[in-house]
Amino acid sequence: MAYTHISLLFLANFLLQVAVARAKVPAIIVFGDSSVDAGNNNQISTIAKSNFEPYGRNFPGGRATGRFSNGRIPTDFISEAFGLKPTVPAYLDPMYSIKDFATGVSFASAGSGYDNATSDVLSVIPLWKELEYYKDYQTELRAYLGVKKANGVLSEALYVMSLGTNDFLENYYAFPNRSSQFTIKQYEDFLIGIAGNFVHQLYGLGARKISVGGLPPMGCMPLERTTNFMNDAECVEDYNNVALDFNWKLKALVMKLNKELHGAKIVLSNPYYILMNIVKRPSVFGFENAAVACCSTGMFEMGYACSRLNPFTCNDADKYVFWDAFHPTQKTNSIIAYHVVNKFLAQFL
Repeated sequence: MAYTHISLLFLANFLLQVAVARAKVPAIIVFGDSSVDAGNNNQISTIAKSNFEPYGRNFPGGRATGRFSNGRIPTDFISEAFGLKPTVPAYLDPMYSIKDFATGVSFASAGSGYDNATSDVLSVIPLWKELEYYKDYQTELRAYLGVKKANGVLSEALYVMSLGTNDFLENYYAFPNRSSQFTIKQYEDFLIGIAGNFVHQLYGLGARKISVGGLPPMGCMPLERTTNFMNDAECVEDYNNVALDFNWKLKALVMKLNKELHGAKIVLSNPYYILMNIVKRPSVFGFENAAVACCSTGMFEMGYACSRLNPFTCNDADKYVFWDAFHPTQKTNSIIAYHVVNKFLAQFL
Protein backbone atom coordinates (compact mmCIF):
# COMPACT_ATOMS: atom_id res chain seq x y z
CA MET A 1 0.00 0.00 0.00
CA ALA A 2 1.42 3.38 -0.96
CA TYR A 3 1.29 6.00 1.77
CA THR A 4 0.46 9.25 0.03
CA HIS A 5 0.15 12.50 1.93
CA ILE A 6 -3.64 12.28 1.55
CA SER A 7 -3.84 8.71 2.83
CA LEU A 8 -1.70 9.62 5.83
CA LEU A 9 -3.98 12.51 6.69
CA PHE A 10 -7.03 10.30 6.30
CA LEU A 11 -5.55 7.62 8.54
CA ALA A 12 -4.50 10.18 11.12
CA ASN A 13 -7.93 11.80 11.18
CA PHE A 14 -9.67 8.44 11.39
CA LEU A 15 -7.52 7.31 14.28
CA LEU A 16 -8.02 10.61 16.05
CA GLN A 17 -11.80 10.31 15.71
CA VAL A 18 -11.79 6.75 17.02
CA ALA A 19 -9.47 7.64 19.89
CA VAL A 20 -11.46 10.66 20.98
CA ALA A 21 -14.68 8.66 20.81
CA ARG A 22 -13.39 5.77 22.88
CA ALA A 23 -10.48 7.26 24.89
CA LYS A 24 -9.23 3.92 26.23
CA VAL A 25 -5.63 5.09 26.74
CA PRO A 26 -5.21 8.08 29.06
CA ALA A 27 -1.42 8.39 28.71
CA ILE A 28 1.58 7.27 26.65
CA ILE A 29 4.60 6.26 28.76
CA VAL A 30 7.87 5.84 26.88
CA PHE A 31 11.16 4.01 27.49
CA GLY A 32 14.05 3.69 25.07
CA ASP A 33 16.79 5.37 23.08
CA SER A 34 17.17 8.24 20.59
CA SER A 35 14.26 6.98 18.50
CA VAL A 36 11.95 8.20 21.29
CA ASP A 37 14.09 10.58 23.41
CA ALA A 38 12.19 13.88 23.57
CA GLY A 39 15.04 15.76 25.26
CA ASN A 40 16.13 13.93 28.41
CA ASN A 41 19.76 13.96 27.29
CA ASN A 42 19.71 17.76 27.34
CA GLN A 43 19.86 17.53 31.12
CA ILE A 44 22.80 15.11 31.48
CA SER A 45 26.51 15.26 30.70
CA THR A 46 26.88 13.46 27.37
CA ILE A 47 27.81 14.23 23.78
CA ALA A 48 24.63 12.45 22.64
CA LYS A 49 22.57 15.63 22.25
CA SER A 50 20.53 17.31 19.53
CA ASN A 51 19.23 20.48 21.21
CA PHE A 52 20.63 22.80 18.56
CA GLU A 53 19.95 23.78 14.95
CA PRO A 54 19.19 22.38 12.45
CA TYR A 55 17.54 19.71 14.64
CA GLY A 56 13.93 20.62 15.28
CA ARG A 57 13.67 23.09 12.41
CA ASN A 58 10.28 21.58 11.43
CA PHE A 59 9.13 21.05 15.02
CA PRO A 60 6.29 23.37 16.14
CA GLY A 61 7.93 26.73 16.76
CA GLY A 62 11.10 25.59 15.02
CA ARG A 63 12.54 24.53 18.38
CA ALA A 64 15.41 22.07 18.84
CA THR A 65 14.00 20.08 21.76
CA GLY A 66 16.57 17.31 21.88
CA ARG A 67 14.62 15.05 19.54
CA PHE A 68 16.92 13.44 16.98
CA SER A 69 14.91 14.61 13.98
CA ASN A 70 13.99 17.70 12.05
CA GLY A 71 10.60 17.54 13.78
CA ARG A 72 8.44 15.11 15.68
CA ILE A 73 9.34 11.52 16.55
CA PRO A 74 7.18 8.36 16.38
CA THR A 75 5.81 8.53 19.92
CA ASP A 76 4.56 12.08 19.26
CA PHE A 77 2.49 10.79 16.35
CA ILE A 78 1.32 7.77 18.36
CA SER A 79 0.14 10.07 21.15
CA GLU A 80 -1.75 12.21 18.67
CA ALA A 81 -3.32 9.14 17.06
CA PHE A 82 -4.67 8.12 20.47
CA GLY A 83 -6.35 11.47 20.87
CA LEU A 84 -3.77 12.75 23.33
CA LYS A 85 -1.21 15.56 22.97
CA PRO A 86 0.69 15.98 19.67
CA THR A 87 3.98 15.67 21.56
CA VAL A 88 5.17 13.52 24.46
CA PRO A 89 7.47 15.58 26.74
CA ALA A 90 10.76 14.47 28.25
CA TYR A 91 10.62 13.72 31.98
CA LEU A 92 13.79 15.68 32.75
CA ASP A 93 12.78 18.76 30.76
CA PRO A 94 12.34 21.59 33.31
CA MET A 95 9.77 23.26 31.02
CA TYR A 96 7.22 20.62 32.03
CA SER A 97 5.60 19.44 35.25
CA ILE A 98 3.48 16.53 36.43
CA LYS A 99 0.45 18.32 34.97
CA ASP A 100 2.01 17.86 31.51
CA PHE A 101 3.26 14.35 32.23
CA ALA A 102 -0.16 13.11 33.36
CA THR A 103 -1.12 12.31 29.74
CA GLY A 104 2.29 11.30 28.44
CA VAL A 105 5.95 11.22 29.39
CA SER A 106 9.21 9.96 27.91
CA PHE A 107 12.03 8.55 30.03
CA ALA A 108 14.08 7.61 26.95
CA SER A 109 17.73 8.51 26.55
CA ALA A 110 19.59 8.74 23.23
CA GLY A 111 22.42 6.20 23.11
CA SER A 112 20.82 3.83 25.62
CA GLY A 113 19.99 0.16 25.16
CA TYR A 114 18.94 -2.98 26.97
CA ASP A 115 22.54 -3.65 28.00
CA ASN A 116 23.99 -1.40 30.73
CA ALA A 117 27.30 -1.48 28.88
CA THR A 118 25.61 0.23 25.92
CA SER A 119 24.56 3.25 27.96
CA ASP A 120 28.11 3.47 29.33
CA VAL A 121 29.51 4.12 25.83
CA LEU A 122 28.15 7.69 25.68
CA SER A 123 27.43 8.13 29.42
CA VAL A 124 23.67 8.21 28.99
CA ILE A 125 20.71 7.05 31.09
CA PRO A 126 20.62 3.22 31.36
CA LEU A 127 17.33 1.37 31.13
CA TRP A 128 17.31 0.56 34.85
CA LYS A 129 17.55 4.28 35.62
CA GLU A 130 14.68 5.03 33.23
CA LEU A 131 12.62 2.64 35.34
CA GLU A 132 13.68 4.45 38.54
CA TYR A 133 12.49 7.72 37.01
CA TYR A 134 9.20 6.00 36.22
CA LYS A 135 8.81 5.01 39.87
CA ASP A 136 9.36 8.65 40.86
CA TYR A 137 6.76 9.61 38.26
CA GLN A 138 4.25 7.21 39.81
CA THR A 139 4.71 8.88 43.18
CA GLU A 140 4.26 12.33 41.65
CA LEU A 141 1.19 11.26 39.67
CA ARG A 142 -0.51 9.82 42.76
CA ALA A 143 0.14 13.06 44.63
CA TYR A 144 -1.27 15.05 41.70
CA LEU A 145 -4.34 12.98 40.77
CA GLY A 146 -4.98 11.06 43.95
CA VAL A 147 -4.12 7.39 44.40
CA LYS A 148 -7.24 5.86 42.83
CA LYS A 149 -7.29 8.02 39.70
CA ALA A 150 -3.53 7.78 39.24
CA ASN A 151 -3.60 3.99 39.52
CA GLY A 152 -6.32 3.95 36.87
CA VAL A 153 -4.16 6.03 34.53
CA LEU A 154 -1.12 3.82 35.17
CA SER A 155 -3.02 0.60 34.46
CA GLU A 156 -4.78 1.92 31.34
CA ALA A 157 -1.78 3.79 29.88
CA LEU A 158 0.08 2.50 26.84
CA TYR A 159 3.71 1.72 27.62
CA VAL A 160 6.00 2.05 24.61
CA MET A 161 9.49 0.52 24.48
CA SER A 162 11.83 1.42 21.62
CA LEU A 163 15.46 0.33 21.91
CA GLY A 164 18.02 -2.30 20.92
CA THR A 165 19.75 -0.82 17.87
CA ASN A 166 22.50 0.77 19.96
CA ASP A 167 23.22 -2.53 21.68
CA PHE A 168 24.40 -3.88 18.35
CA LEU A 169 25.78 -0.92 16.41
CA GLU A 170 27.26 1.16 19.23
CA ASN A 171 28.28 -1.68 21.51
CA TYR A 172 28.60 -5.24 20.18
CA TYR A 173 30.04 -4.39 16.75
CA ALA A 174 31.98 -1.32 17.91
CA PHE A 175 33.83 -2.60 20.98
CA PRO A 176 35.45 -5.96 21.81
CA ASN A 177 33.99 -6.44 25.30
CA ARG A 178 30.63 -8.05 24.49
CA SER A 179 31.78 -9.64 21.22
CA SER A 180 34.54 -11.45 23.12
CA GLN A 181 31.99 -12.70 25.67
CA PHE A 182 29.12 -13.67 23.36
CA THR A 183 28.51 -14.89 19.85
CA ILE A 184 25.94 -12.67 18.12
CA LYS A 185 23.20 -15.26 18.76
CA GLN A 186 24.15 -15.44 22.44
CA TYR A 187 24.12 -11.65 22.70
CA GLU A 188 20.64 -11.55 21.17
CA ASP A 189 19.50 -14.03 23.83
CA PHE A 190 21.20 -11.96 26.54
CA LEU A 191 19.25 -8.87 25.44
CA ILE A 192 16.00 -10.85 25.18
CA GLY A 193 16.47 -11.87 28.80
CA ILE A 194 16.84 -8.23 29.84
CA ALA A 195 13.77 -7.24 27.78
CA GLY A 196 11.67 -9.95 29.42
CA ASN A 197 12.81 -8.93 32.88
CA PHE A 198 12.01 -5.27 32.15
CA VAL A 199 8.46 -6.12 31.05
CA HIS A 200 8.01 -8.19 34.20
CA GLN A 201 9.10 -5.19 36.28
CA LEU A 202 6.71 -2.88 34.42
CA TYR A 203 3.90 -5.36 35.02
CA GLY A 204 4.76 -5.50 38.72
CA LEU A 205 4.44 -1.71 38.81
CA GLY A 206 0.95 -1.80 37.30
CA ALA A 207 1.50 -1.70 33.53
CA ARG A 208 -0.96 -3.77 31.50
CA LYS A 209 -0.74 -2.44 27.92
CA ILE A 210 2.81 -2.73 26.63
CA SER A 211 4.30 -2.25 23.17
CA VAL A 212 7.72 -3.85 22.72
CA GLY A 213 9.47 -2.22 19.77
CA GLY A 214 11.23 -4.33 17.17
CA LEU A 215 14.48 -3.39 15.47
CA PRO A 216 14.51 -1.46 12.18
CA PRO A 217 16.62 -2.58 9.19
CA MET A 218 19.67 -1.11 10.89
CA GLY A 219 21.99 -2.04 8.04
CA CYS A 220 20.17 0.51 5.87
CA MET A 221 21.00 3.53 7.98
CA PRO A 222 23.14 5.98 5.97
CA LEU A 223 26.07 5.60 8.39
CA GLU A 224 26.20 1.84 7.82
CA ARG A 225 25.79 2.22 4.06
CA THR A 226 28.62 4.76 3.93
CA THR A 227 31.01 2.29 5.54
CA ASN A 228 29.86 -0.50 3.20
CA PHE A 229 31.85 0.94 0.28
CA MET A 230 33.06 -2.50 -0.80
CA ASN A 231 29.44 -3.27 -1.73
CA ASP A 232 28.59 0.01 -3.48
CA ALA A 233 27.12 1.54 -0.29
CA GLU A 234 24.21 -0.89 -0.25
CA CYS A 235 22.49 -1.90 2.99
CA VAL A 236 24.62 -4.08 5.27
CA GLU A 237 22.77 -7.37 5.03
CA ASP A 238 24.48 -8.93 8.06
CA TYR A 239 23.07 -6.17 10.28
CA ASN A 240 19.62 -6.50 8.75
CA ASN A 241 19.68 -10.24 9.30
CA VAL A 242 20.54 -9.69 12.97
CA ALA A 243 17.58 -7.31 13.24
CA LEU A 244 15.25 -9.89 11.67
CA ASP A 245 16.53 -12.66 13.95
CA PHE A 246 16.21 -10.47 17.04
CA ASN A 247 12.67 -9.50 16.07
CA TRP A 248 11.68 -13.15 15.78
CA LYS A 249 13.05 -13.71 19.28
CA LEU A 250 11.13 -10.67 20.53
CA LYS A 251 7.96 -12.10 18.98
CA ALA A 252 8.48 -15.38 20.84
CA LEU A 253 9.15 -13.43 24.04
CA VAL A 254 5.93 -11.45 23.65
CA MET A 255 3.92 -14.64 23.19
CA LYS A 256 5.53 -16.11 26.32
CA LEU A 257 4.91 -12.96 28.38
CA ASN A 258 1.25 -12.84 27.38
CA LYS A 259 0.84 -16.34 28.82
CA GLU A 260 2.75 -15.52 32.01
CA LEU A 261 1.35 -12.11 32.92
CA HIS A 262 -2.35 -12.38 33.75
CA GLY A 263 -4.42 -9.46 32.50
CA ALA A 264 -1.60 -7.97 30.44
CA LYS A 265 -1.74 -7.32 26.70
CA ILE A 266 1.73 -7.14 25.19
CA VAL A 267 2.36 -6.56 21.50
CA LEU A 268 5.42 -6.48 19.28
CA SER A 269 5.42 -3.25 17.28
CA ASN A 270 7.70 -4.10 14.40
CA PRO A 271 8.95 -1.20 12.23
CA TYR A 272 11.28 -3.37 10.14
CA TYR A 273 9.18 -4.03 7.06
CA ILE A 274 7.59 -0.62 6.67
CA LEU A 275 10.97 1.13 6.91
CA MET A 276 12.54 -1.40 4.53
CA ASN A 277 9.74 -0.75 2.04
CA ILE A 278 10.39 2.98 2.29
CA VAL A 279 14.14 2.49 1.80
CA LYS A 280 13.70 0.14 -1.16
CA ARG A 281 10.92 2.14 -2.86
CA PRO A 282 11.25 5.72 -1.62
CA SER A 283 9.41 7.30 -4.55
CA VAL A 284 6.24 5.33 -3.72
CA PHE A 285 6.17 7.15 -0.38
CA GLY A 286 7.02 10.56 -1.81
CA PHE A 287 10.76 10.53 -1.07
CA GLU A 288 13.64 11.25 -3.42
CA ASN A 289 16.60 9.96 -1.39
CA ALA A 290 16.96 6.99 0.95
CA ALA A 291 20.72 6.35 0.72
CA VAL A 292 22.02 9.53 2.36
CA ALA A 293 20.50 11.85 4.96
CA CYS A 294 19.39 15.47 4.79
CA CYS A 295 21.76 16.87 7.40
CA SER A 296 25.33 17.87 6.40
CA THR A 297 26.74 15.47 3.78
CA GLY A 298 24.18 12.87 4.91
CA MET A 299 26.80 10.14 4.99
CA PHE A 300 28.03 9.92 8.58
CA GLU A 301 26.98 13.00 10.58
CA MET A 302 24.69 13.03 13.59
CA GLY A 303 24.59 14.96 16.84
CA TYR A 304 27.19 17.72 17.02
CA ALA A 305 28.52 16.81 13.56
CA CYS A 306 25.09 17.76 12.20
CA SER A 307 25.77 21.47 12.45
CA ARG A 308 23.65 24.44 11.43
CA LEU A 309 26.83 25.90 9.92
CA ASN A 310 27.26 23.02 7.49
CA PRO A 311 26.54 24.21 3.93
CA PHE A 312 25.49 20.78 2.66
CA THR A 313 22.29 20.35 4.70
CA CYS A 314 19.26 19.95 2.44
CA ASN A 315 16.51 22.54 2.15
CA ASP A 316 13.55 20.14 2.17
CA ALA A 317 13.78 17.26 4.63
CA ASP A 318 10.51 15.78 3.32
CA LYS A 319 12.42 14.54 0.28
CA TYR A 320 14.68 12.42 2.49
CA VAL A 321 13.98 9.20 4.37
CA PHE A 322 16.69 10.01 6.92
CA TRP A 323 17.37 13.27 8.72
CA ASP A 324 20.86 12.46 9.96
CA ALA A 325 23.00 9.39 9.36
CA PHE A 326 21.17 7.41 12.05
CA HIS A 327 17.66 8.87 12.44
CA PRO A 328 14.60 9.26 10.18
CA THR A 329 12.99 12.52 9.17
CA GLN A 330 9.72 13.69 10.67
CA LYS A 331 7.91 12.54 7.52
CA THR A 332 9.35 9.03 7.83
CA ASN A 333 8.53 8.98 11.54
CA SER A 334 4.90 9.83 10.75
CA ILE A 335 4.59 7.00 8.22
CA ILE A 336 6.18 4.47 10.58
CA ALA A 337 4.08 5.62 13.54
CA TYR A 338 0.74 5.45 11.75
CA HIS A 339 1.66 2.06 10.32
CA VAL A 340 2.51 0.81 13.82
CA VAL A 341 -0.74 2.21 15.24
CA ASN A 342 -2.84 0.74 12.43
CA LYS A 343 -1.18 -2.69 12.39
CA PHE A 344 -0.14 -3.33 16.00
CA LEU A 345 -1.67 -0.81 18.42
CA ALA A 346 -5.20 -0.42 17.00
CA GLN A 347 -6.47 -3.00 19.51
CA PHE A 348 -5.80 -0.47 22.28
CA LEU A 349 -7.85 2.28 20.62
